[in-house]
Amino acid sequence: MSAQVIRAVLLALLSIFIALPVGYFVAHWAGWSVFCAGLGLQMIFHFRNFARLDRWSHRPVVDAGLEGEGAWDGIFGRLYRHEKDLRTQISDRDDQIERLFAALQALTDGVVALDLNQQIVYCNTTAEDQLGLVSESDRGQPIVNLVRQPEFVAYLDAGDFERPLTLRSDRGTDRVLSIHVVPYAGDRRLMQIKDVTQSDRLDRMRRDFVANVSHELRTPLTVLAGFLETLQEIDLDRDEQHRYLDMMAEQSKRMESIVQDLLTLSSIESAPPPSNDVVDMGSLIDKLRRDGEALSGGRHTIVAETDGLCDLRGSEPELVSAFGNLVANAVRYTPAGGTVRIEWKVTAQGAEFAVEDTGIGIEAKHIPRLTERFYRVDRGRSRDAGGTGLGLAIVKHSLNRHQALLDIRSLPGVGSRFAAKFPASRIARVQG
Repeated sequence: MSAQVIRAVLLALLSIFIALPVGYFVAHWAGWSVFCAGLGLQMIFHFRNFARLDRWSHRPVVDAGLEGEGAWDGIFGRLYRHEKDLRTQISDRDDQIERLFAALQALTDGVVALDLNQQIVYCNTTAEDQLGLVSESDRGQPIVNLVRQPEFVAYLDAGDFERPLTLRSDRGTDRVLSIHVVPYAGDRRLMQIKDVTQSDRLDRMRRDFVANVSHELRTPLTVLAGFLETLQEIDLDRDEQHRYLDMMAEQSKRMESIVQDLLTLSSIESAPPPSNDVVDMGSLIDKLRRDGEALSGGRHTIVAETDGLCDLRGSEPELVSAFGNLVANAVRYTPAGGTVRIEWKVTAQGAEFAVEDTGIGIEAKHIPRLTERFYRVDRGRSRDAGGTGLGLAIVKHSLNRHQALLDIRSLPGVGSRFAAKFPASRIARVQG
């Protein structure tokens, strides 16, 4: 039995103890009046505290001044502590939920929570960007009404989520998404969306690379095999044999060039960061001019210009290889009588090495892919010019290792300009 009940019983007994003598010695009605007055005072006392509790229950607040009278003080004290603890728990829970949502927003993967009817309950900003959703307006909408690609709708309807769905965006981009659906809490579903565009592109490049290497090596090998078979089975005069052997040697050199460029590209990709040696650009530009003249054989005008204000910090062998490829390409693809200009100058951002020619030029649609391995604008012309299809890939990787960008500008029938733009951190000022 609680203390409050015991106290109420004792007060009632006290009223009876007082009322009995009054009723016996004074009058019965007087005794009843005293008893009723005692009970009435208790009722008023409890009603006042009950009314205070009723008002508080309509608008419960954590108020340290929440006090009652007598036995009610303990009740109000416990209510205050309970309300305070409850508010603390709610605040802690809200903080945890807020941190959870912040973590979901920070994810680089998209997250979409669906209810039993495949309606959107929640999605983070990454998912909004990936699927073209708007959280504020799309919450509560069926996701199949917003992402209407047939393969996505079929994937959800099938309910077989053992393997993720690879979805190519239909929003005018090349984005590739991997969607993995995880059932939870009964029939509810959580969608995890990964952007696999880069890995898909790399996988496609790997497949293309293997196919291109096979194709590039198959041609000279076929020629060699054919000539060998001819020499083995047919008696040829000495002049004809020499002609065949010369063509075989040419194809062998072509294969050797391809393999050498592949090894060069592989060594660049796996090499540690380049050294920070100072490369004498005046001497290097002069060497590139002489190499260009040797390759041209007097068919072109080779011009070299340098402001002489700065040198370049980096790996000289890599830079010589990259710059040499640009010069060689300019000579190969410029008709006889054309001009090849080699430039080295200081710019507002750092410095720039450029090779400009008056050659055949390149259509704009080909420029973004020029640095891909074995990519050729015209395969027949490239082979006739002696290229392996790897030169610009080597240039790109060498420049990337030196924090430089390759800027390509070209107009068909006018010429091309390949510029390697280096940051100021790679520049070594020439002491005057």
